[in-house]
Amino acid sequence: MTTTNPENLLVNRFRGYFPVVIDIETAGFNAQTDAVLEIAAVMLEMDADGWLKPAQSLQFNIEPFEGANLEPAALEFNGIDPHNPLRGAVSEKEALHEIFKAVRKAQKKAGCHRSIVVAHNAAFDNGFLNAAISRCGIKRVPFHPFATFDTASLSGLALGQTVLAKACRTAGVEFDNKQAHSALYDTERTAELFCHIVNKWKSLGGWQVPEENIKQAERTDSNQE
Repeated sequence: MTTTNPENLLVNRFRGYFPVVIDIETAGFNAQTDAVLEIAAVMLEMDADGWLKPAQSLQFNIEPFEGANLEPAALEFNGIDPHNPLRGAVSEKEALHEIFKAVRKAQKKAGCHRSIVVAHNAAFDNGFLNAAISRCGIKRVPFHPFATFDTASLSGLALGQTVLAKACRTAGVEFDNKQAHSALYDTERTAELFCHIVNKWKSLGGWQVPEENIKQAERTDSNQE
C-alpha cells in the first residue's frame, strides 16, 4: 500500500485554498453597470507526484442583466452579439449556481476549506464576479471575496511577460489569437499558464518552506503573544 506524500496534496499547496481559474467576457469595464456576457471556470487538480494540472471546465453564455450597459467598443473587441438567440444564454444566477455547485464539489474532494479565483488581471474578473453575486443575491459563495492569484503578475515574475498571449507562448503554451476573447479559450489557456508557473517553481525546489523557517516563525509568534 502506498501513501501519498502530504506535500503532493493540493490542500497543502495553497494553505487550504482550492484554485479555480476564471475568465469573464463583458460589455465594458464597469462591473456595476456593464453586462457580463460569458463566464468560464476551470478546476485544477494535483497528481500523486504533486504536479498541478487542469481538470473540469465549465462555460456559460450570459443574458445581460436588466438595465445593463452594452458598450459598442467592447462588443466589437470581443465579437459577441448579446442579442443572438443562437447563443443559448442563461441568467447570471443560473450560471453562477452551476459553477459554484461544481466548485464546491471539487473543493470538498480536494479537502480544501475555501476556493480562490485565479485569473489574468484578476482584479477585473473578480470585480465582475462579485458584482454578479451581489445582483443575484447569492449568499453561499465558495470563493474568498477579495484574495486572488493573478497570472499577469505571476507571469511578469516567472516569464518576463504580462500579456496573456505572450506569457503563454513564452511558457510553451499554444495560443491562437483568433480564438482569444472567448471565455472558455482564455480560461483554459490561463489554467495551463498557471499550472506551468506553479510546476516550474516546484521543479526548482522553490515552494516547500524549510522546516527550520517554520519553527522560527512559530517561535516568533509565540513570543509575541
